[in-house]
Amino acid sequence: MSYEMIAILMFSAMLLMMLTGQRVFGVIGFVAVVASLALWGTGGQSMGFSAAMKLMKWYPLLTLPMFIFMGYVMSESRLADDLYRMFHVWFGPVPGGLAIGTILLMVLISAMNGLSVAGMAIGSTIALPELLRRRYDKLMVTGVIQAGSSLGILIPPSVVLVLYAMIARQPVGQLWLAGVVPGLMMAGMFVAYIWLRCRLNPALGPVLPPEELAAVPRSEKMRLLAAGLLPLGIFAAMMVPFVNGWTSLVESSVIGALVTVLAAVVKGRFTREVFETSTRATLAISCMFMWIILAALAFGAVFDGLGAVRAIKGLFVDRLELSPWTILIMMQLSYLIMGMFLDDTAMLVIVAPLYVPLVGALGFDLIWYGVLYTITCQVAYLTPPFGYNLFLMRAMAPPEITIGDIYRSIVPFVGVMVLALVMVMAFPEIALWLPETLYAK
Repeated sequence: MSYEMIAILMFSAMLLMMLTGQRVFGVIGFVAVVASLALWGTGGQSMGFSAAMKLMKWYPLLTLPMFIFMGYVMSESRLADDLYRMFHVWFGPVPGGLAIGTILLMVLISAMNGLSVAGMAIGSTIALPELLRRRYDKLMVTGVIQAGSSLGILIPPSVVLVLYAMIARQPVGQLWLAGVVPGLMMAGMFVAYIWLRCRLNPALGPVLPPEELAAVPRSEKMRLLAAGLLPLGIFAAMMVPFVNGWTSLVESSVIGALVTVLAAVVKGRFTREVFETSTRATLAISCMFMWIILAALAFGAVFDGLGAVRAIKGLFVDRLELSPWTILIMMQLSYLIMGMFLDDTAMLVIVAPLYVPLVGALGFDLIWYGVLYTITCQVAYLTPPFGYNLFLMRAMAPPEITIGDIYRSIVPFVGVMVLALVMVMAFPEIALWLPETLYAK
């Protein structure tokens, strides 16, 4: 049997088994083990063991529980309450100002954790009720919260980029820096879209009444402005020592977790319930990620042993005579299609053993491709029928927001994300300038 046929058979078997509803890591690991035993006999069992040892020896994996814990402490202790109040006061006079403030809130939250779910939880419990009470258009506000929360997987410290770094064998620090400018660019595009829509149609995002703004004393405005320094302080406490080489990546993640806990303690919100909930959730999600990475590494080991990547590259480049850019665009389109049915980690572990080595063989930068993959994951979070953020919003939204409203609300924001994806593909310097500049020093 040819290498191409073996690869197609493995992927087909994996997708068929997923239709049974089994867990992703179980399906991928099972196909990897069966394929290794069928191809190499009893000696193939060592491939899974070697993948497990590679996972346990990867020191940066310790950052995962730290950043997950940070996100849950911030969410459970409601550290973002003062932040939203700050944007409420300072952006109230601007058309769509509270929606713009929600996007900026999500940017700050993203700098404090590496997950989308924390931003979604905070946005749904703090921003959504207030925006609806202020008569903001419900389609506008649900789209804003879903799109804004997706920034958490692109702006560092991104957990998704840590997973990609493990599978692609790329430095996490460079990937994080590569996500900064595209993440801020996308947030700026969201803000521009909201402001323009609300300027053309003020009923979508009415400004706050002047008498309400006048009722807030200047001292209160300045106090709330100081609240915005909290996430910047946490981000600086993590990234400044790391970028300057004073601490390792893992040590910086521990600093970030400690500073977040300290902030919750100072505000009197770090209770026993917060600690227990955050710890339990951190353990559950960390174990899930470890199983997924282990399955992906075992699956990738079979592909490495087959030489399937070289065979598939030969199929695309030599036989079909496709250009490297055509192949790359086809990969991104396949991610967008898979994102309608799978989450980000499932997409990564399914196709990474094939796509990541193929991207490198075609001569593209793997740091840059990690940003492209992450932006595509953001789109996948919002695309029906099985977008992750769509279901989270349905679970957290009030009854007057229907599933139809949620689906319609994300259409313009998905368009903005796709535009950002095209810009980063056309101009790789958007992602590569910051890591190249800092690491050159």
